[in-house]
Amino acid sequence: MDSGPDEGLEDAVEFGAEIETRSLKFEAQDHGERLDRALARLVPAFSRSYLAQLVDDGAVEVGGQVVTKPAHRVRAGDEGSIDLRPTPQSRAFVPELMPLDVVHEDEHLLVIDKPPGLVVHPAPGNWQGTLLNGLLARDPAAGLLPRAGIVHRLDKDTSGLMVVARTRTAMDALVRQIAAREVRRQYVALAHRPWSGEPLRHVNAAIGRDPRNRLRMAVVDLDRNSGKSASTDIRLIEDAQAGCWVECTLQTGRTHQIRVHMASIGHPLVGDELYGGAPAAGLARQALHAYRLGFDHPVTGLSMAFESPLPDDLRGALAAWGLRYNER
Repeated sequence: MDSGPDEGLEDAVEFGAEIETRSLKFEAQDHGERLDRALARLVPAFSRSYLAQLVDDGAVEVGGQVVTKPAHRVRAGDEGSIDLRPTPQSRAFVPELMPLDVVHEDEHLLVIDKPPGLVVHPAPGNWQGTLLNGLLARDPAAGLLPRAGIVHRLDKDTSGLMVVARTRTAMDALVRQIAAREVRRQYVALAHRPWSGEPLRHVNAAIGRDPRNRLRMAVVDLDRNSGKSASTDIRLIEDAQAGCWVECTLQTGRTHQIRVHMASIGHPLVGDELYGGAPAAGLARQALHAYRLGFDHPVTGLSMAFESPLPDDLRGALAAWGLRYNER
């Protein structure tokens, strides 16, 4: 996982007030060093990238002068100050009360049924109102865990089941299970165009950053582009004149995996405009729902399995296309 959320969490914990001013004195070991590197030594509780941002913002003085270049070279004996100001990232990792649909809870973990539209992690454009914020409000102890215990993600517009750790022991065990492909994740999806090919298809195609559009992922040739192996089993549930209703079982967990693999075989998801889909059947968001989740409890070892009912918007889309959904 990326380090950004963890750094932001550390920064947020340090803020007891809106602005905290700290005195600086550069020692012999700092002589000739970049300002941002020297600050990282003097203020070790904060990430270097955060400190460099404060320099850019004019929050650092050296020798009575505001310095705005992180590459400024300091001298032994220089004195100054730094205003530790909240950044959007630091403000993001704060508790926010919100309703969460918890389908299972014990002292080690939660299983949550995420609605469409809820962002999992704070990120540019969505610094607040995320699942992480809700977890911090629900249980203050979540603030002691990296990413508040979140061990896997669902895209903003994907609905369905997620497991969240409540202890470090459970978190480490769940991360190991996911890496070993021992967590069972199944999705249902509504896609454009009537189904083509065999009713059960195994898609084994590496996924990496799209070299032509860095905002997208794509199926890539690992001999030419960076990426990771990705494998999805796709089973036709029912066909329609306008599209198809399928079940997708993840064998790996790459970013946008189902969306990319479905588009790569000519069946982009309804509502998924990033990968060639379009709004249809009254549905504007991507038609993807994580309906089944299974894993061995990270502490007790008991086998656990959960299922999520289909959201109303997907039910309505199925009905519009004359498709059925049978509860299991």
